[in-house]
Amino acid sequence: MHWLLRRRLLILTAISLFWTGLVVVAHFCPSFPFLSNIWRSEQAFQDLLRREGRKTATRPDFVFVGIDQETLQFQPFDEAQIANNRALQLMTERPFPWSREVWALLLDRLFKSGARLVVFDLVFTRTDDGDPPFRETLDRYRDKVVVGANFDFSGVRDFGGSAKNDPPNPSLISPPQMEDDRVGYVVFFPDALDQKVRAARYTITDRQLARQSPVPGELPYESLSARAMEKLGHSADVPRDLQSHPIRFSTMDAYLPPRPLWELFDEKLWHANYAGGNFFRDKIVLIGPSAQILHDFVDTPLGPDTPGPVLHLNALAAGLSHEFLTNTPRWVNFMGVIIAGLLAWTLIAWVRRPALCLLTLVGVSVAYLGVGRILYDQLGLILVTVPTLSAFLLTGVSGKGFDYVLERLEKLRTRRTLERYVSKNLVREILDNPGGYYSSMLGSRKPVTVLFCDIVGFTTLIEHADPVVLVKKLNEYLSRMVTNIFDNGGTLDKFIGDAVMGVWGNVSSRGVAEDAKAAVGAALEMRESLRELNEQWRA
Repeated sequence: MHWLLRRRLLILTAISLFWTGLVVVAHFCPSFPFLSNIWRSEQAFQDLLRREGRKTATRPDFVFVGIDQETLQFQPFDEAQIANNRALQLMTERPFPWSREVWALLLDRLFKSGARLVVFDLVFTRTDDGDPPFRETLDRYRDKVVVGANFDFSGVRDFGGSAKNDPPNPSLISPPQMEDDRVGYVVFFPDALDQKVRAARYTITDRQLARQSPVPGELPYESLSARAMEKLGHSADVPRDLQSHPIRFSTMDAYLPPRPLWELFDEKLWHANYAGGNFFRDKIVLIGPSAQILHDFVDTPLGPDTPGPVLHLNALAAGLSHEFLTNTPRWVNFMGVIIAGLLAWTLIAWVRRPALCLLTLVGVSVAYLGVGRILYDQLGLILVTVPTLSAFLLTGVSGKGFDYVLERLEKLRTRRTLERYVSKNLVREILDNPGGYYSSMLGSRKPVTVLFCDIVGFTTLIEHADPVVLVKKLNEYLSRMVTNIFDNGGTLDKFIGDAVMGVWGNVSSRGVAEDAKAAVGAALEMRESLRELNEQWRA
């Protein structure tokens, strides 16, 4: 016990170093479930910030036209509905994908209505009988239309090579298609740990696709949202650093549900729902799949079933508004963990009151969460939180737990020591209610019962007795008398030579009558104990 007390600060330091070091090491040990969960939980917390924190402003000029289940299963109400409607005729002739003449007709209808930009989240790789009219329309509106391209990563996975371009068919856009300002790749690159998409990469090179560092002068490919920004006159706002940029998402429901594509060709709904096309004036229209059967869904912080086109709209909105997020550097994260462990050590080492210490731990944690939320909302800075608070709270709680155990052991040792010399009720009062006991020592007036006892003829006895034998008998006598007082709830006030003074009601009282009964009970037991002692001594 004395060893623990003397080395308390050293043990608290060891506790702090253990938890702080464990959190730091956890960053480099993804194969250990407990350790890796500390840093993986940070991603979950950051996703919570993305859902609950400030969002990128919803753009009222964005329109999502979806190829939904209703459009895929479209059946005319009657023959007259499609008699003079070329688009609906093509959509009923064969299942999706329809003749690309449908897209040519759609572009004509949207741009005649005053649409500002049309973006296809679709990849037209194969040839089709409708390519000629679609190409003519793409050339006619080349400054106001963007189509998708893809990357084939099967070679990278199987042979470690580079990704293969999967651009629009040459019958639509002449080679090299990826250099055409109407073509942007539709790929998002998920996090390697949990396959969630949290960032947008607006430009990428062949070497990066092969998981190598880019080289100067390498011509980058541009994403669908980057091409759209250029068409909108925001070319200077496109991040061209070949890096992945975490984005601040918009509200999940901002661009959902999509406008069913088939409604745009139905003349009654065109006038009823879209004011004859005026609805699309100055709008940015993104056309893409939204039906479950088309499987264009991505896992993001917004949810596991975020439609791919909605993700493109989020990337475009973030790019236009410069709503990018910044993660703190790794060295800052580690410094935060170390400072948290040091702060927790300071609290548990010098704040000895448990309630105050725990309250401070909670208060600091809440304040840190508040600062993290403010930095996220105002500056777009993601402050590492879970590892930092883990080091802080684990150090604080375990250190305070050690202090609590140490205090309990010390109190137990003190209690046992005091009970050898004073009554248990007085020890209990001193240890359990020290404030009340010490205030009573300043003086108070109360009714008490006092017991005195001494040995008849003790003065004459000591004149002739052997001192060694006398002291031995006196110790036996006083021990038995004190035990009788303690057993009846009394307090030993003092020894006066051979006399014993016991008091009832000075530390705690059960009432004057009960205190007096207890004192009389002690006196009777003392007489019986004295009889037993005399018999032993005579023997």
